[in-house]
Amino acid sequence: MRVAPMRLLAATILLAGLAGCGSKAADGSTPADAEAAPTVSTDVLGGASVDPGESGLSGLSAAGASAGATKTAGGASGKAPTQTFAVATAQFTFTRAGRTLRTMVLYPKTAGRYPLVLWSHGLHGSPEGYQGVTQKIAAAGFVVAAPAYPFTNDKANPFNQNDMANQPADASAVITEVLKLDAQAGSPLAGRIDTAHVGAAGHSAGGYTTAGLLSGNTRDARLKGAIIVSGGSMGGKFSGAATPVLFIHGDADATVPYSSGKSLYDACTWPKAFLTLLGGDHGAALWGTTPAATAVTKTTLDFFRYSLYGDASARSRLRSDATAAGAAKYDGTL
Repeated sequence: MRVAPMRLLAATILLAGLAGCGSKAADGSTPADAEAAPTVSTDVLGGASVDPGESGLSGLSAAGASAGATKTAGGASGKAPTQTFAVATAQFTFTRAGRTLRTMVLYPKTAGRYPLVLWSHGLHGSPEGYQGVTQKIAAAGFVVAAPAYPFTNDKANPFNQNDMANQPADASAVITEVLKLDAQAGSPLAGRIDTAHVGAAGHSAGGYTTAGLLSGNTRDARLKGAIIVSGGSMGGKFSGAATPVLFIHGDADATVPYSSGKSLYDACTWPKAFLTLLGGDHGAALWGTTPAATAVTKTTLDFFRYSLYGDASARSRLRSDATAAGAAKYDGTL
C-alpha cells in the first residue's frame, strides 16, 4: 500500500513549530500536565491476512505456527517469532484533555502476547496511509498502535503544525490506554500484549514525536526501543534510562535535512544505529521493493526483534540487513 508523499513544510518552519512543549493547541487551549483518565470507545474491524510475497518480509516463513508455540512470545523469551502472522485490525477512540485520538491497532491473529509498538504519522498523514508499513511490523509479531493526531492528520480542521509539541503526550496516553486493553474482558486485545515491552517509531513529524518520547519532560520511561525515520530533535536532550535508538534518513532528503537526523544521532550517547539511504528522499523507501526499501524493512524488524524481544540473532543481522550496495549503509554501536 503506497501513499502520496507527505505535504511537509520546509525543515526550518517545521523546527520553528516545535519550539517549546508548552505551546498552545490549535483550539487555543494549553494541554494540562495532569488530566482526567482518557476515555475510549471501540470498533472492531475484520482482519486481513498478509501475503508474505507482497509484504516485503523476506526471509520469514509462511504463517503456520501453532497457537501454543506463540503463547510465550514476549521480550523475556529472548527469541522473536520467525513466521509471518495473519494480521487483524481494530479501531479505538481515546481522548486526552479533550483531544480526540482515533487509533488503529494491528495485531497478529494467532494467540499469544506480543510487544507493543506505537507508530506516529507525518504531517497530513494518517494511520491508514502508513498501514503498508505498520502491517509489516504487526505481521512479524508485534501489536502496533497508530493514532491520528488531532491537529496534524490528513483530515484535521483546523490543521496546525505547531500542535506537534503536544503529540508526545498524546502518544504516551495512547500507549497507556492500549496496554490496559490487555486486561480488559471482551477486548480484542485481551491477553494479546506483552505489556513489559514497548517501543515507538514514526516518520517525519512522527519521527520528531518519537524523539519527544525520549526527551525531557515528555520522556516515556516504558520505551525499550525507538526508531526515528526522517526526523529530528524536539528541542530537548534524550533523558532517562539508556534506550536503543535506530535512525533512518535519506541523505538527499529535501524536507527534513539529513543533518537534522545525523546531529541528533551524534548527540545520542545510548546504543544506537544509523541507516543512511544513499540518494534517498524524504520517505519513499518506507514503501516498495527497491533495495533501499528492503533494507528499511529488514532493519526495522531486526531492531524491534532485538530491542523488544531481546533476540541476539536479530541484533547480529542488523549491519548486513541494513547494507545494500549503492542504496543503503549502516553505522552504529548496536
